[in-house]
Amino acid sequence: MHTIYSCMQAQIGLGLAALGRPGYMTLHHGQDLGGHTDVATMQARAHAVLDAAYAGGVRYVDAARSYGRAESFLASWLAKRKLGRDAITVASKWGYTYTGNWQVHAAQPEVKDHSIATLRRQIAESRALLGSHLSIYQIHSVTAESTVLRDAAVIDCLAELRSTGLKIGLTASGPGQADVIRQALGVGVFDVVQATWNLLERGAEAALAEAHEAGLMVVIKEALANGRLAGASADPRFGDRYERLCAAATQRGTTPDALAIAAVLARPWVDVVLSGAANVAQLESNLRARSVWDPALEPCLAELAMPSADYWRARQGFAWN
Repeated sequence: MHTIYSCMQAQIGLGLAALGRPGYMTLHHGQDLGGHTDVATMQARAHAVLDAAYAGGVRYVDAARSYGRAESFLASWLAKRKLGRDAITVASKWGYTYTGNWQVHAAQPEVKDHSIATLRRQIAESRALLGSHLSIYQIHSVTAESTVLRDAAVIDCLAELRSTGLKIGLTASGPGQADVIRQALGVGVFDVVQATWNLLERGAEAALAEAHEAGLMVVIKEALANGRLAGASADPRFGDRYERLCAAATQRGTTPDALAIAAVLARPWVDVVLSGAANVAQLESNLRARSVWDPALEPCLAELAMPSADYWRARQGFAWN
């Protein structure tokens, strides 16, 4: 049994990347927001999605310092709902600084920096907003090229934070996710690993299973490939895979987003799958994933997988909004 989020089966959590800032790489994100990107409207939208998520049984929320005002929106919602620390698991991340200045098409919306100085600054910022609700803190987007897992000052600081009761995690990114996860397992300070796994990109599967076996919580991000497995239109970079998913979803009597998330929930090594919903309708559709899985669809859905290098090459070209 895991020490953080015990469960008999995988659960759906809510990621706040699309709710905390006006610009993001999710397909049709601008349409999802309807052009209403002022801070007050976006906070109200975030609160509405959080309300719907909590009512729908979601008990895991994932934020980051780089998600614009996501931590602030989450903090104000927690205060409004008067939820105690045990009512919901709150995770956040450090390593990127939001520099978008609330602009949709900022030249540089975020800056990556895994230095000890950034860790110390951002943990203080996260704790100032989230207080005792913060229970998981993750290195944001570790790639195979990153040196952060060999930075003694960072690892020592993470170990110190862990000794205070904070669970420590990391999120992996890029075609070398499996290498990152296995390197993290050797460091010995991590309780949680978050990585991309979806019907298109399965490259980290074996490493994630190893992490699960080692007792780490496994959290899956980008289950819908940043909207490419949920949108009303296909992305030509992925061939006819979206149309084939739609056909399978129709066969099952559901929507492509629900089926894609259901496929992740069905992995025995998954603990939490993040919904990246930008509005209540998307969240409600995502939550239907809990009841639509049919193991008979596994063979045809397995055919949607593509080489990791090709997937991440395509992802590098995803435009914001």
